[in-house]
Amino acid sequence: MTAPGRRERKKAATREALSAAARRLFLERGFDGVTVAEIAEAADTAVSTLFVHFPGGKEALILGDGEERAQALADAVRHRADGVSILDALQDFLATRGPFAAKASTEAQRVADLVVRTAALRAYARTLWTAAETDLTEVIAEQTGRAAGDLSLRLLARYVLEIPDLAGVQPDPRAALKLAFEHLRRGWPGV
Repeated sequence: MTAPGRRERKKAATREALSAAARRLFLERGFDGVTVAEIAEAADTAVSTLFVHFPGGKEALILGDGEERAQALADAVRHRADGVSILDALQDFLATRGPFAAKASTEAQRVADLVVRTAALRAYARTLWTAAETDLTEVIAEQTGRAAGDLSLRLLARYVLEIPDLAGVQPDPRAALKLAFEHLRRGWPGV
């Protein structure tokens, strides 16, 4: 694998500067109290550059575009240890994310709290999670030897992907995550 070229490094640095500026400003003043123009200014870039890197707008500056999320979900299922069920692997994966992360840094916890408290961010996060439905269904089908068109697997994938939105806002998100997977194991034993 070759090292990224200068252009790719500059793009990555611009994306990181924009994300860092957005995080800082959102945590200081709240999501609704910050404009894209202020974020661009804080990152020393143009608003048009912000939208080139983050076409999803302000929400994407905090939550990304979902590609990493879908790939990470698939990897959690595909690369689980021998003897670990698909549902255990997915629960373990979600336990490291957002409001479920037990060992999150202070900033990561503050960002997770911001997402839970902000309607626009919460809705965007839910959209990102549910957008991974087809990918998750396909990897579960692949790993179980069932057809990717199996409605039961699509239902399972959808239920798993709704957990962050539903359980993440509970007073004890980790306990809610555990409860959600207890119910899923009853409906899909052996998965």
